[in-house]
Amino acid sequence: MREIVLDTETTGLDPKTGDRIVEIGCVELLNKIQTGNNFHVYINPERKMPAEAEAVHGLGDAFLADKPVFAAIAQDFVAFLGDARLVIHNAAFDIGFINHELGRLSLPPIGFDRVVDTLLLARRKNPGGANSLDALCARYGIDTSKRTKHGALLDSELLADVYLELLGGRQASFGLATEARIDSQAGDGEGGRMVREIPLAPRLTEAELAAHAAFVATLGEKALWHLYADEMGTAGVKPA
Repeated sequence: MREIVLDTETTGLDPKTGDRIVEIGCVELLNKIQTGNNFHVYINPERKMPAEAEAVHGLGDAFLADKPVFAAIAQDFVAFLGDARLVIHNAAFDIGFINHELGRLSLPPIGFDRVVDTLLLARRKNPGGANSLDALCARYGIDTSKRTKHGALLDSELLADVYLELLGGRQASFGLATEARIDSQAGDGEGGRMVREIPLAPRLTEAELAAHAAFVATLGEKALWHLYADEMGTAGVKPA
């Protein structure tokens, strides 16, 4: 499953009063694993930056003056999103701004049916607790030492880690590569078979193995169990 963790920075709190997006950061996840295929852009808001907003994200008029306007990046942005699920913290804020910008260009809005709001997830998992991005990073031991100010891409990277914790823990990589390997010795007609590097401990007792062997002996020489004995172990019992 493809998901995009998304964050924006803006000139203020309300696009209906003239506030605009100044930064978009997106982190791509495939099956909950960051791919490194990110989308990041600074945007000229075509208006002056209020001092209180600049204090939050550090993006001033001089820095943004030569950056592209939203219309210049809109198609690339929409193409990057594709039909992926969007993971956003306090999604109503970011989607409200994005849809306002898309509406100015007569482009289709983003529907909330494709959005996962991590703020709502956090409130369900941690009722009564602080659920800002900083608070969640502190709760789950996620390093925020690089976050001196808000930044859309960095915040998206942090949110990607928080999102996995909210789903049950940062285990998306699962470590399968070190736990199992493909058995290249499979016989003709067999596909590659997963074989553990470290076998599991035996689950059968010696008495159980002996009882099974005695039972198989009563089936006669044509019993199907004998066809698997060489591969599976004594009397057709596969070693764990």
